[in-house]
Amino acid sequence: MKTTAVIMAGGRGERFWPKSRTNLPKQFLSLTSDGETMIQKTIKRLAPLVETEDIFVVTNAAYKQLVHEQLPQLPQENILAEPMARNTAPCIALAAAVIRKKYEDAVMLVLPSDHLIQYEEMYTDTLKQAIRVAEQGDNLVTIGITPTYPETGYGYIKFQRGGEDLPGGVYQVDCFVEKPDLDTAKSYLASRKYLWNSGMFVWKISTITENFRKLMPELYTGMDAMTEAYGTPSFDQVLHDQFAAFPSESIDFGVMEKAEHIYTLSASFGWDDVGNWLALERINQTNEYGNYVTGDVITINTSRSTICGSKRLIAAVGIEDLIVVDTDDAVLICAKDSTQDVKKVIENLRICNRRELI
Repeated sequence: MKTTAVIMAGGRGERFWPKSRTNLPKQFLSLTSDGETMIQKTIKRLAPLVETEDIFVVTNAAYKQLVHEQLPQLPQENILAEPMARNTAPCIALAAAVIRKKYEDAVMLVLPSDHLIQYEEMYTDTLKQAIRVAEQGDNLVTIGITPTYPETGYGYIKFQRGGEDLPGGVYQVDCFVEKPDLDTAKSYLASRKYLWNSGMFVWKISTITENFRKLMPELYTGMDAMTEAYGTPSFDQVLHDQFAAFPSESIDFGVMEKAEHIYTLSASFGWDDVGNWLALERINQTNEYGNYVTGDVITINTSRSTICGSKRLIAAVGIEDLIVVDTDDAVLICAKDSTQDVKKVIENLRICNRRELI
């Protein structure tokens, strides 16, 4: 069966402000020393699994040209522009509608555009196994990451051993749980019955379509309309009308928490969702003082800090556990234990009508 990939690239990356902006969100930034952007890395590591013409990117209409510039190898028609943000379930329905028109049925990998993977061969092997499980029946497969510390910023998957017909490393999903507090996260880690929810999914087009029919009938009806209109002059109007009517709902809540035949693979391929500025010290090499530094920076008696300079000199003296990010028009200074609150800066800027800084 044909294998396709859908890259979800419509996010705004607000926790990476002030580098990530409305016109250049996180997935289009380079956050590693090799100069490749997040979305370029995502596409590159799919090479052993999916032909280029079978990779589809779903993004905000405002980013369609940006996707084309960063991924010129993709056919233009494979860049699918959402007319408005409607969360991950409608995003996946749009891609499934287009792939169904092209192939009728196929395996569909659904992947975020802004994650990093350290061990790419293990990543490839994990997805190959997930593809096999998805092909075997009406199975919905999600990739779970073996937790290494009690993270409170991720959702979790509780898993259990399934039947003897399941290959090693594949488990039945008991339930999905929301982001826990620290004590709960510690109990999840100690129990060894929970995985981090990576937001990566594998299924057949026919399987997700049937689940939309059962669990999200509005989406199913809209998906049918988009499939019928795709390739005709009316597609853009149909797409706009259907998206305007869709509920804004995640695939986790709309399908995964309610469906049957859900399986997870326990993976340890060096995954990082690069969710906020703390990720830079995980994905890049720090110096002997625990600092990650880029740009024109002088540090004196400074430790365990991330400092990203731009055109101006940054002199850091006697600081520790801070994030400092300088851009042309804004500077972020943030305690490392408050990085989740960077989004509140965006909220404040909106309230103050300072949209030129968002």
